[in-house]
Amino acid sequence: MNPAGVGRSGFVERHAPWTPAQHEAARAALALVAERNIKTVRLAFADQHGILRGKTIVADLLPSIFRNGCGMTTTLLSKDTSHRTVYPVWSGGGGIGMSEMTGASDFVAVPDPTTFRVLPWVDHSAWVLCDAYFQNGEPVPFSSRYQCAQQLQRLGAAGYDYLVGVELEFYVYRMQNSRHTIADSATPAGPAPEVLPLSRGFQYLTETRYDELDPILDRLREDLLALGLPVRTLEVEFGPSQCELTFGPVAGVAAADNVVLARSAIKQICRRLGLHATFMCRPALPGAMSSGWHLHQSLIERSSGRNAFMSTQDELPLSADGMAFMAGLLRHARESSLLAVPTINGYKRFRPFSLAPNNIVWGRDNRGAMLRVIGGTDDPASHIENRIGESAANPYLYFVSQIVSGLAGMEQQLDPGPAVDTPYAPGSELLPRSLVEAVAALRGSTLFEAQLGRRFIDYLLTIKEFELHRFLSDEVTDWEQREYFDVF
Repeated sequence: MNPAGVGRSGFVERHAPWTPAQHEAARAALALVAERNIKTVRLAFADQHGILRGKTIVADLLPSIFRNGCGMTTTLLSKDTSHRTVYPVWSGGGGIGMSEMTGASDFVAVPDPTTFRVLPWVDHSAWVLCDAYFQNGEPVPFSSRYQCAQQLQRLGAAGYDYLVGVELEFYVYRMQNSRHTIADSATPAGPAPEVLPLSRGFQYLTETRYDELDPILDRLREDLLALGLPVRTLEVEFGPSQCELTFGPVAGVAAADNVVLARSAIKQICRRLGLHATFMCRPALPGAMSSGWHLHQSLIERSSGRNAFMSTQDELPLSADGMAFMAGLLRHARESSLLAVPTINGYKRFRPFSLAPNNIVWGRDNRGAMLRVIGGTDDPASHIENRIGESAANPYLYFVSQIVSGLAGMEQQLDPGPAVDTPYAPGSELLPRSLVEAVAALRGSTLFEAQLGRRFIDYLLTIKEFELHRFLSDEVTDWEQREYFDVF
């Protein structure tokens, strides 16, 4: 037993040794704790949905946590988005067939000190992101951050780094009734909070609407920058109270780390101001427009630092590797869609003539296409914007969907075909129209089974099918109520 009462003695050095950069970051973190008089540290890990979970420790324990990690229950890996436990955890292997998960045992959360942040909206508190390991020292294969790191390693072995820029759309509402009542405290929770918009909307990018939201957006900008996040813009979007956040390009897993931290920070900051922020794709509120996540991506050659997507030929918008990577994204769009659009609600965004994709096509600077190519000959900023994602997507799995598909395209030197000028025209293959279709597509994917393993695919599909079962059989939807309550 660890005398400090947390983690496993010497676990980090034995099973998850840090890089020199992590050791230096740990020293800097401990110095910052003393300098800023930090009292508590939140140990967070991103679960299968990209939702941050974890424990809060007193700051005096941080040196011990850096040596030993911290125990957290494996059942956190078995939950759906209602926080219900999907798997029969009291059966052998935790219901997943892994002895390490029997009896709701612990996994060890190992902090990555390079992610350490002081939280600007909380007095005397800091945050650090953790990786998940079983007690025998093996990485937890159900960790989405681990799966992302594995694919980034494959990309690195091929000589590339993955560079990502982020556009996230979301809503900020004024809280009217948080519904914190006993009756609403069920699993899943009762009706959603009652809210009012902060603006009337439908004045896309007007200065007047921005000024209405400026006090909120200014506070978000200030706190996100204080976290060290690469904020570029905070904008008003089309819908009432709809906003957009953009980040500058960041390489590797840090880009995904930034997204989970930003989403959690925005929700917490807004909550303290009497507001409700949501990254739900299409809220069931009058005038609400869909929120998407546009992922801007390119590959950087490790040997030269060049943008591997930059074309040197006037007739091509991207290099040969860039075109092949894009072809892979198109070829595997259906089977990878669950990783970019993981909710039932997210598929209601795929509508023609809506600035959201509908068909699996690419275009040159065309916002109706699934893939929008930006740049041109000798332009070092050339990249691919994938417009498929929803803002609620797990960023680690969204990145996985792109790397696996794109690398397959490069390895096979696939051809994406010609660009389209009319992306919503009939005749092209459609994106999945529902989570049911997306589940079926991923289940039949030989590519993703080969790269992620059958166990991980089945694990993820079981969780999503549990959500579908509840949606289709347990809950009466608002649509059903409107459609049938009076006429029948």
